[in-house]
Amino acid sequence: MSESRGPGDATRDGEARLQALVRRCRDLHEDTALTAVREWKERHPGAWAVGYLPIYIPAEILHAAGALPVGIQGGGDRTEVIRGDAYFQSYICRLPRSTVELGLAGKLDALDGMIFPAICDVIRNLSGIWTLLFPDRYVRFLDLPQNFDPAVGGRFYREQLEALLSDVSAQTGVANPRERLRASLELFDANRALIRSLHAARVEAPERIPTHEAYLVQRAGHLLPVDEHNALLQEYLDLASHREAVLQDNARVVLVGAFCEQPPLALIRSLEIAGCYIVDDDFLLGNRLLSEPVGGDGDPLDRLVAAFLRRGTPCSSIYDPEGTRVEQLVERVRRTRADGVVLAAPSFCDPALLDRPDYQKGLERAAIPFTAFKYAENTGQLGAIREQVGTFAESIRLWGETA
Repeated sequence: MSESRGPGDATRDGEARLQALVRRCRDLHEDTALTAVREWKERHPGAWAVGYLPIYIPAEILHAAGALPVGIQGGGDRTEVIRGDAYFQSYICRLPRSTVELGLAGKLDALDGMIFPAICDVIRNLSGIWTLLFPDRYVRFLDLPQNFDPAVGGRFYREQLEALLSDVSAQTGVANPRERLRASLELFDANRALIRSLHAARVEAPERIPTHEAYLVQRAGHLLPVDEHNALLQEYLDLASHREAVLQDNARVVLVGAFCEQPPLALIRSLEIAGCYIVDDDFLLGNRLLSEPVGGDGDPLDRLVAAFLRRGTPCSSIYDPEGTRVEQLVERVRRTRADGVVLAAPSFCDPALLDRPDYQKGLERAAIPFTAFKYAENTGQLGAIREQVGTFAESIRLWGETA
């Protein structure tokens, strides 16, 4: 006679599936050798995989051209940088040095090419160094427009997209990539919509969707095919919506500054342990930079260009002609019902650190509490950061006013 199963069993089963999914995402995060990409190439003989540096590239172009887009986020805290230090000064961020280290160690050999988008001078220089180190691989510096006039920046960007589509499809042998692009836009639109749903659900119930889990689930999309990642995102959302979790008396915070070099996962966990619900952030900003659907009627390249020109998500490496970035941060705090802001920037990141004084002044004018620190991929200051943020969260709970 079989035992009857109650609601508690279903809850435990769901949590077990959820934890298995998160473990899979964590394994992908920790595997700097790109095993998932190598396995994908084994299943698709002759197919191309193209890596790209943060923050944003039009991954739909690579997908339509028959290549797997692979997001490269540096070596993280599990990579010791030795040879990479020979190619860059010590007073720049760690991301390019750890990326060179991975390349020289053969961990990025699964990639047939690399794209370096315009973020800062350091990444521009990295594209040249990569060309010298790996002359047999496809390398492209993708210059993103800083002029948002469709007749100027829009025309320039379309030329960039046409060249990228032509280059990659010539290498992969895919015919008629422009005809495939419309379907690619739909897949990536679905991906962005799921990621927006993930962040919206975290705002409403941060106890059910811890930030470290949301981060891992989102980051998995940098290694998986987009359709597979869409299924993974949907499964996580479904499972997390039924999770039994108790809302803690934590401070709700918005984290700003980590748009390019990513913090160690342990740092994100430290902020949570210190008593923070991170209800908004700029981690992995690339697949959230476009805040509206791209697909639809009309020429798909024109639609990609228009979506970038309108973007909607602030970023320190993209020119802000109206000077609204500070007001947008204040609005994010209000919209997410946050109690304060954590300004966390990578060490030596000029774009993020140049924005920080303006953010601080704007937050002071709006009477929004904030704290600030710097980190690196391999930061050894987790204890000090946890203590600083823990004190910040406690002060909000004791004396602060909800924004």
